[in-house]
Amino acid sequence: MLKTTIVGASGYTGAELALMVHKHPKLTLSGLYVSAKSVDAGKCISQLHGKLSGVVKHLVEPLQDPERVACQSDVIFLATDHQVSHDLAPIFLAKGCQVFDLSGAFRVKQQGFYEHFYGFEHQHQNWLDAAVYGLAEWNTDDIKSNQLIAVPGCYPTASQLAIKPLVEAGLLNSQQWPVINATSGVSGAGRKASMTNSYCEVSLKPYGVFSHRHQPEIAHHLGTDVIFTPHLGNFKRGILATITMKLVDGVTEDDVEQAFKTAYGNKPAVRLLSQDLPSIQNVENTPFCDIGWKVQGQHIIVVSAIDNLLKGASSQAMQCLNIHYGFPELTALL
Repeated sequence: MLKTTIVGASGYTGAELALMVHKHPKLTLSGLYVSAKSVDAGKCISQLHGKLSGVVKHLVEPLQDPERVACQSDVIFLATDHQVSHDLAPIFLAKGCQVFDLSGAFRVKQQGFYEHFYGFEHQHQNWLDAAVYGLAEWNTDDIKSNQLIAVPGCYPTASQLAIKPLVEAGLLNSQQWPVINATSGVSGAGRKASMTNSYCEVSLKPYGVFSHRHQPEIAHHLGTDVIFTPHLGNFKRGILATITMKLVDGVTEDDVEQAFKTAYGNKPAVRLLSQDLPSIQNVENTPFCDIGWKVQGQHIIVVSAIDNLLKGASSQAMQCLNIHYGFPELTALL
């Protein structure tokens, strides 16, 4: 049994991970931790998240000695703020732990990226260079062999899974950038209450126009520029991304369908809907990404839907763990 620790356990993603670890036949939950100053420290996880009542009975402890925690763990999930992950991951890695980081701290290997988009200077270039981007359907071999997996977030996952098969098959006209309009539920803003994620205040609206940090992350890993506009919706969980692209001359609907089938025909967490279009209702509380598309002339609209807390965070992290250790990909996820 792999001793598994979750840091940042009191948030939505941490709670989902705790349930998955509990369900996993090859993992045992060795600890749940939050920052020493957190108001959640000392409480039972089921007190914070009622759906875990009678299931996960662990206390959420303050993280005061990371090295001691590392010595008691085989696997670490970091469901923490970006700079916290940046500071903690090297400590756990140096002790030989397998680390799955759900923050953005090790996702992008681009000069000046962290200063500009995250507000801190990256101090661990060696680990940034070594990290593998955990887009599970596309980086399987590297995930199997690497100690540090940088798990993509919700918007990049929904967007890249929809676009990448067309890029890899050479079907897109590079003169027209993919235009991504994506809407997320308010759980993407985290569990801490604020005016931003209050249901009484949330109304469907775009934010981060031309400035959101996920745009360069998506473009970097796709190898093509994109226009990305996120929206906040007044619902709890899920992401729907609608992406408009132009195909190269001569591409047919059959070519598009074959590209998606080649990419995902044997990938259990992606469901291809072809001419049907996805909805959030069908993916919430599941580990799946649903993808559908429509072609008209040289233009294609691809729609993808995921649960932002699952395929956009915790279930993708667990999917990466399953790939790394050779377990069936959806173990503990269904």
